[in-house]
Amino acid sequence: MSTKLAVPCLMLLTVMAGPAAADPLPEAIAAPGETAVLSVHAEGAQVYECKAAADGKLAWAFREPVATLLSEGKTVGRHYAGPNWELADGSAVVGKAIGNAPGATAADIPWLKLEVASRRGSGTLTPVTTVQRINTHGGKLEGSCDKAGEFKSAPYSADYVFLKKG
Repeated sequence: MSTKLAVPCLMLLTVMAGPAAADPLPEAIAAPGETAVLSVHAEGAQVYECKAAADGKLAWAFREPVATLLSEGKTVGRHYAGPNWELADGSAVVGKAIGNAPGATAADIPWLKLEVASRRGSGTLTPVTTVQRINTHGGKLEGSCDKAGEFKSAPYSADYVFLKKG
């Protein structure tokens, strides 16, 4: 078995092992009683827009993710505003955040637990009820914005685990 294949397989085993795994997921994003349907790696960017905040000052506001979903180094789908995850097999889900935990560093976007709010198509994602975003790297945007309506992106990567009940 090549190293390239071993890493995703080990990740999937760790995810599927759940609470018995050496590093259990933070309670806020754990999904006890659910089993993994698919685990993919995402590479992309978190897009921000310069807008007036509640205090009237300009600040970067999260707008949308734009990412490619990868499995064993091959593109299997995409992740975009909604948040939507869409696979090449035509199945797709839209999630709603219901829990979060901090990323490993201050530069990393948080880990998330999202419940599936809607689905379309049929395929791998059809039975999915929960999506977890884990192992985030990057994605936070620092610094001031000077011009309303300006866009900036911050590169990020993460692993998305798609789960179903039972």
